[in-house]
Amino acid sequence: MATLILVRHGRSTANTAGVLAGWTPGVSLDERGATQASALPERLAAVPLAAAVSSPLERCLQTLRPLLDARPGLEQHTDERIGECHYGDWSGRKLAELADEPLMEVVQQHPSAAAFPGGESMRDMQARAVDAVRDWNARIDAAHGEDAAYVMCSHGDIIKSLVADALGMHLDLFQRIHVEPCSVTAIRYTRTRPFLLRLGDTGDFGSLAPRENGGGGAAVVGGGAGAP
Repeated sequence: MATLILVRHGRSTANTAGVLAGWTPGVSLDERGATQASALPERLAAVPLAAAVSSPLERCLQTLRPLLDARPGLEQHTDERIGECHYGDWSGRKLAELADEPLMEVVQQHPSAAAFPGGESMRDMQARAVDAVRDWNARIDAAHGEDAAYVMCSHGDIIKSLVADALGMHLDLFQRIHVEPCSVTAIRYTRTRPFLLRLGDTGDFGSLAPRENGGGGAAVVGGGAGAP
């Protein structure tokens, strides 16, 4: 089956503001995010792509724009099923204040039981994203053959949940996965099982340097802003 190239959107204005964006309108790439997106065509230059699929949110569409400009014949599609988690009442709030919410411990330690007030559960988020990938794998295979590759631009928690599914990991372990803004994660699907080929690859190891604030042991809901 197809090879899926997952790209997390570039750094956004919400990432740098420490805000959980969700589906809040008007969240776009910041200056660094635009620079990250502009480097994407060269990073993927050696990979023939059958199609490009994007979350409908602006920051993902902006991330794919340089790649689509560089490949005018590349088919572009949007799919709401790979849009950001619906964080409901948490959307637009500062991550620092959300850290004190009792639900945050559930999100960190037992995400399969987490449901956001006025939003969706993390189980439902993963299920719709996995369904989308299965559908797109079948479409790409049928139209371009089983050796085809396609790119999908989505969000941190969505990508982490897809990686967990590919690895056969329970959703409760997905907070152990981290993907930087504009990082590339590649999964090759076969008839019997998927293979994780790349995880959160930015081509830059600066994110491994110690952080001034230490970083702590908690995963950043929504994915975080990446290396400074």
